[in-house]
Formats: sequence, C-alpha cells, structure tokens
Amino acid sequence: MPPTWMVHAPASTSNLGPGFDFLGLALDLDLEVELLGFAEGPGHRFERLDGTASEWPSEENLLFSAFDAAVEFHGGERRAFRFAATSEIPLCRGLGSSGAAVAAGLLLGSAISGSTDPDRHALAELGLVIEGHPDNSTATLLGGCTLAVPVGSGDLRIVSHPLSERLVFSVVWPEATLSTERAREVLPAAVPFAAAVENPRRLALLLEGLRRGDAELVRLGGEDRLHFAHRLALIPGGAAAIAAAREAGAWMATISGSGSALIAVHDDERIAGEVADALADALLVENAWVERRVLRARPDGARVVYTGADSASS
Repeated sequence: MPPTWMVHAPASTSNLGPGFDFLGLALDLDLEVELLGFAEGPGHRFERLDGTASEWPSEENLLFSAFDAAVEFHGGERRAFRFAATSEIPLCRGLGSSGAAVAAGLLLGSAISGSTDPDRHALAELGLVIEGHPDNSTATLLGGCTLAVPVGSGDLRIVSHPLSERLVFSVVWPEATLSTERAREVLPAAVPFAAAVENPRRLALLLEGLRRGDAELVRLGGEDRLHFAHRLALIPGGAAAIAAAREAGAWMATISGSGSALIAVHDDERIAGEVADALADALLVENAWVERRVLRARPDGARVVYTGADSASS
C-alpha cells in the first residue's frame, strides 16, 4: 500500500479592487483532502465528500487534474487513487475553491511521488496552466498576499507582499452564485485610457495601505476602474451591500474575486463583525440566505501531512 497524506489548503480572495487577475490573499477557511490509497479501476475516485466539497463534480475534477500534473512533473508512476475531501470554501463565490483544489492536488501528487517539500514556485506555474489564472492557487500554495504575474511561456513571477497583522476581513456570500466564466463575459473588450492609467495608481496605494494597516491608503487604493462596476451588477443586492459596509465603517468593501462573495477590510474585529452584518443584511433583501464570516489572513500556505504510523509534516 502507498503512504497516505493529508493536505490543509486555505481559501483565497483575489483582485481586492485594482489587483485584477494577479493579486491573491490566503484566508482562514479550509479545504482538507486526504489521499487514502489505490483505487480499483482506471480513474481516481472520491470515497467521501463533506461540507461544500459535496457539491464538487465527481469526474473531471480539478484536484485530479492537478494531482496527475504533479505526478508527471516529478516523474512518478501514474496510478488511480482514492481521496476524501472536506471543505468550508463555498463554490462559485470568488473565494478560491478551485485554486484550493488545484493546490491540494499539486501537493498530494508531489508527496506521493516522493517530493514532500516541492518547489512551490514551480507548482504555482503548473497551477497557472491548469486553472488559467495564477492569483488564487498561488496564494493558497504560498500563503499571505501574493502578486503573481505571468511573463510568457508559462513562466510566473511571484512577489510575496507584507501585510499588517492587524487586518481583519469581513466576508459574506449570498445564495446567488457567479461563475468565473459569466463574470468575465461582462467585462469590456476595451476601457478608456484614463481608467487604465488610474488602476495602477490605486494599486500602489492599496499595497502600501495593506502593509502599514493604513485606513486612508486602503480606502483610496481599493477603488477599481476595470471590472468592479460590471461584476457588481451581477450580484443581487451587491451595490446596496457595498454602500452599507462603507457606512458601517469598512476601510474598503469590494467583490471577492469574480463574486458573488463580498469582502471588506478593517483592523478592529468588533467593527469587522458589524460590517459583516451590514453586508449580510443588505444582501438578504434579494437573497434567501447569506453566510457571513470575520476572517484573518493565512500567513502560511497549504501544508501536507503524512498520515501514516510515523506522523511527520512538511
């Protein structure tokens, strides 16, 4: 029998306004995936899916694709395996459920191939190929705030950006889902020159504000001219919720990833709770239910743990 492994992979938000398609931030919602052993037949299968993982497709799953890609990358033997997964990360809400599945698959495929401490930069490049964008899977693999920029031919440049430890994130997601494909469909093919110029200016302020924990810089830096307004219109109650969050004291409030989740920033946990309530109450006007969380950034990325008799982790 092969060794068995478990991966704990955090959720992630992306964009945070002007950081479109390259800024990611790991958050403390978890996906846990365990590799249980060989499977009978030609393909991988899930032995158990709990939490939001119960909504995953059982075939053509991104976790399986990432696992196989990592095995091939490390020169391991291609075999069918059994997996179990439990997730807190909602699907189609812009909180990196796909990125977490990709990261978990990459780490498990590496571990079963004998690489328990793989080059995570190389894995992030594999994640870019699998998912098509690098922000979520890179943040999940490395933790913290990451800037992941494709530079051609599959190469990826990654900068880990410092975050103030004081920051707290109010995160809510409604009943309504929003697929990445639908969120991309509404984006314009061209934008005014002034909008293209303004976004990098705002991003500079946002990054420094996140580093310092500076309310004014975060507020100014969170404004986006490329995607925010187009996608907000797809989220029932979204505009009212963003306004309510700002009224409740949020430094910034914006769409998490491509939506439908919304995220706000503060440095006081009590106020962050009030902001989460304000977001949720506004969304409930047009949604049957809403989940709310007050989360911290996850400074460390996904971790893989050997679950055999001689328990060790890396």
